[in-house]
Amino acid sequence: MSWGTELWDQFDNLEKHTQWGIDILEKYIKFVKERTEIELNYAKQLRNLSKKYQPKKNSKEEEEYKYTACKAFLSTLNEMNDYAGQHEVISENMTSQITVDLMRYVQELKQERKSNFHDGRKAQQHIETCWKQLESSKRRFERDCKEADRAQQYFEKMDADINVTKADVEKARQQAQIRHQMAEDSKADYSSTLQRFNQEQWEYYHTHIPNIFQKIQEMEERRIVRIGESMKTYAEVDRQVIPIIGKCLDGIVKAAESINQKNDSQLVVEAYKSGFEPPGDIEFEDYTQPMKRTVSDNSLSSAKEGKPELKFGGKSRGKLWPFIKKNKLMSLLTSPHQPPPPPPASASPSAVPNGPQSPKQQKEPLSHRFNEFMTSKPKIHCFRSLKRGGATPEDFSNLPPEQRRKKLQQKVDDLNKEIQKETDQRDAITKMKDVYLKNPQMGDPASLDHKLTEVTQNIEKLRLETQKFEAWLAEVEGRLPARSEQARRQSGMYDGQTHQAVTNCAQDRESPDGSYTEEQSQERELKVLATDFDDEFDDEEPLPAIGTCKALYTFEGQNEGTISVTEGEMLSVIEEDKGDGWTRIRRSEDEEGYVPTSYVEVYLDKNAKGAKTYI
Repeated sequence: MSWGTELWDQFDNLEKHTQWGIDILEKYIKFVKERTEIELNYAKQLRNLSKKYQPKKNSKEEEEYKYTACKAFLSTLNEMNDYAGQHEVISENMTSQITVDLMRYVQELKQERKSNFHDGRKAQQHIETCWKQLESSKRRFERDCKEADRAQQYFEKMDADINVTKADVEKARQQAQIRHQMAEDSKADYSSTLQRFNQEQWEYYHTHIPNIFQKIQEMEERRIVRIGESMKTYAEVDRQVIPIIGKCLDGIVKAAESINQKNDSQLVVEAYKSGFEPPGDIEFEDYTQPMKRTVSDNSLSSAKEGKPELKFGGKSRGKLWPFIKKNKLMSLLTSPHQPPPPPPASASPSAVPNGPQSPKQQKEPLSHRFNEFMTSKPKIHCFRSLKRGGATPEDFSNLPPEQRRKKLQQKVDDLNKEIQKETDQRDAITKMKDVYLKNPQMGDPASLDHKLTEVTQNIEKLRLETQKFEAWLAEVEGRLPARSEQARRQSGMYDGQTHQAVTNCAQDRESPDGSYTEEQSQERELKVLATDFDDEFDDEEPLPAIGTCKALYTFEGQNEGTISVTEGEMLSVIEEDKGDGWTRIRRSEDEEGYVPTSYVEVYLDKNAKGAKTYI
């Protein structure tokens, strides 16, 4: 089968077909380009996804990745990063092995096609020229024959006419001969032109066109083979990365199989175990004896004289506080459970000062205060003031025993690493100094003395620091069983740093011999826990405002949980008067507290339940 013999008369159709073939090739190139772009975008999105969920350095989230489930998730993110890299490899290989190669081939194919069809058109033009020459020679021969025939007829007519002179007859005869000779010459020219055209035409249809069409056929077949090879390469590029992608997926499966729920549970114990013992039984309070009734509303803030203590049974007394819900504890500490001062007789700010609590205030029973634990809303001013009052102690005495031991152990390990690092640096400097001593041309040994002294001093400082923390660690490990002594030591150390911030939260209590009472131990345990839990308190959302209020008089909030206002000031109401004479208001996100209800004019929102105005 040959296009030259089978399609000798389909020059124009072959030209259209070969152009269509080039268009198909360019379309396939465009398809591969778009595939590479998709692979790149997919890889980019996978990398961004993996990066988005990577733990941030030096953050609390990074500490969570000690659990096996989190480690498996981190391994999954890393494997997905490698998985994205394989899609980038697919894009790169398709671009280099298919797109670039085919684009270069298309240019060569266009040039070859143009050359072949140029030769074909040239052959066409040549045969058309020969045909025109043949037609011209034929017409001339036909014309000369007709002229010779007319000249012959005219001569015969003149020769038969007796009235024509002999000279006219001779002239007509010569003219007929000339025309006859011209016809013979035209005949010979036509004959030679015809022979030449037939030869050219035979060569055109049997030699030139078959050769040209054969080249075009071979060009088209090469294009078809090339696009087929490109499609095979397209599949091979994908197949080459399948083993690596399989390894990535195997890595994810392996990470999932490495999850150990028991290990994670143990890590939770290690992370949150406090080392405290559970609270003991609460002793019975005999309310039949009025003189022994517990004043619960002043249990943390009243003076030591005349205040009965809240007794807890057993040797575990005072350990209830760490296990009370934090928001209830905050409400207990900050709610001003005392009667509000009466409104001033005049609008003047100094008419009536914010007086002290009435000595005739009836004491609330313990059951009422525990009921408040379960119903009141969190007020977090006291613990926030704890945090602002001082930094974390160097010996981590603000933490429970078990957590403190872990922190100290971690600190000791970090210091040992620093010592090893500085020791390696000292050894390196010493070796360099020895080299300088042996080869003075390489450097001055004295120039390293200052650096060597500095590193030696750093090592000594780090060792002293390590000894200090090791002493604290040994003390903690030796005293962990002795719960009460540990709690007292922690309370004593932390109290010196946060005394200013917690003045309004709890007051110091001492027995006559200077030892700590049980009430004091409770309070200071509370302080220790405050800093540890404060971050969680900061995350609590503020209460929504239920209305607004206008201060009718100036009020100077001197007690914990109250807030100062000036006459005419507008504030937000976040909690109504519950019958105790106090209304909770907010000035800004971080400044809220209680004011006497009689000192403000309250405007509740219309949709608020039981909306009313206090004047």
